[in-house]
Amino acid sequence: MAGESETSVSTESEAKRLVGTNDPYGGVIVHINEPMDPATFLSLITSSIAHWKLQGKKGVWIKLPLDRVNLVEAAVKEGFWYHHAEPDYLMLVYWIPQTPHTLPANATHRVGIGAFVINPNREVLVVQEKSGLLRGTGVWKFPTGVVDEGEDICAAAVREVKEETGIDSEFVEILAFRQSHKSFFEKSDLFFVCMMQPLSFDIQKHDQEIEAAQWMAFEEYAAQPFVQKNELLNNINDICKAKIDGQYSGFSPVPTMSFSDQKMSYLYLNGKATKRDSRG
Repeated sequence: MAGESETSVSTESEAKRLVGTNDPYGGVIVHINEPMDPATFLSLITSSIAHWKLQGKKGVWIKLPLDRVNLVEAAVKEGFWYHHAEPDYLMLVYWIPQTPHTLPANATHRVGIGAFVINPNREVLVVQEKSGLLRGTGVWKFPTGVVDEGEDICAAAVREVKEETGIDSEFVEILAFRQSHKSFFEKSDLFFVCMMQPLSFDIQKHDQEIEAAQWMAFEEYAAQPFVQKNELLNNINDICKAKIDGQYSGFSPVPTMSFSDQKMSYLYLNGKATKRDSRG
């Protein structure tokens, strides 16, 4: 839906059609802002779809804000289905051709980070959480969290470490990542293990989320029975130890410009593969 055209599909009020914008893939995007009753809306949908079919349009996206929830049933009865929802709107979609649709699916993954913060004394920053699966178990773990919408992985790692422990840190590189499925509301999950360099050392834990936080010798952390019995955590620990010992190189962020929208983003790559400065 990025890069949608500002060209109006129909501006003739007497045509009694919905007004929308063309998307780059032969579809139409309609934002419903004006109040109307369901019967009027249904009539507009019917006439608009007939018009768009003649134009050779394919997908139709209708964005309904919360205060237009009275129109949902009419759209569904006409053949629209839910695509995704955000706190302030619902996106409905319809496929005009008599063929299987090729519309993109809703977001399929949640992205999370685990922060491996190691100080010069070979101590790792660890926490015990007040909620979640490890609550009350006494298990020490890396600070973790979910990447916010529009947030870079490297920025999310810095933020999560600060929020949970009060420690300022600098992102160094991605050491590894894991993909799993049917994790959160049936979505897949991408979890990035991020190496961080601490810029401060005085811990001030987040009292609402964190039960305890401390610097712990890496070997002591890795020796926890829970960690020893977990294959994933053992693999992560092997990678972290190899990094500490200078035998492993992860992926550092290189600022780069996207060709599609000319926005700045990060390409994460092995530092040995380029002569560019990974911090730009």
